[in-house]
Amino acid sequence: MPTAPVNAIRALDWWLRDYAYAAFWQARSFGNRTDPEQFRTGEQTPILVIPGVYETWKFLQPLIVALHERGHPVHVVEPLRHNRRPVATGAALVAEHLEAHDLRDVVLVAHSKGGLIGKHVMALAPAAARVRGMVAVATPFGGSRYAQLMLSPTLRSFSPRNATILALARETAVNARIVSLYGRFDPHIPGGSELSGARNVVLETGGHFRILAHPRVIAEVAAMAEPAVR
Repeated sequence: MPTAPVNAIRALDWWLRDYAYAAFWQARSFGNRTDPEQFRTGEQTPILVIPGVYETWKFLQPLIVALHERGHPVHVVEPLRHNRRPVATGAALVAEHLEAHDLRDVVLVAHSKGGLIGKHVMALAPAAARVRGMVAVATPFGGSRYAQLMLSPTLRSFSPRNATILALARETAVNARIVSLYGRFDPHIPGGSELSGARNVVLETGGHFRILAHPRVIAEVAAMAEPAVR
């Protein structure tokens, strides 16, 4: 789903607001003593949240709170920490959590790298049958050409030529159970987050981080996790 070109001034505005959002919520995560177990109560469909690279679950806490207030038990995988380990390792931790807590019919809600981990679980993990589907926000399903310019191996792993990126691209059977949301402009993923066979939702805004607060994210999770709202 190609998007129309974005005016440079508008892109700069989105870029600045995006990093202001990221800086604010990263700062808020320091010293945050919230116990994530308090979000595990609720009678609605269980949700498991997977953050992006260099993010802990606390970066997604506003989204977690909103989903919990809708009646969903929301799980996080604390051993992911700042999510710097390889996608397959992260997927193993998520699968372990699903099995340890006997979670079934789960909806994954993921940001950026978290979407790659979620797809790895859905396509390749023994716990795949425990997952109903996934809502992925700003996920580099096709990688990012900027990754090849990075010095950090963690960021270089998002190259479109990376073996994990290519392997996940071949796993198309689960794509129909994935919703991929992304903005018209993403400063980290210039090629966008379109995933063939998935439900692709292009938001009329830009950013990589602040779109987590877009009301469409909650709406898409509700559509998947709360069939009565369809």
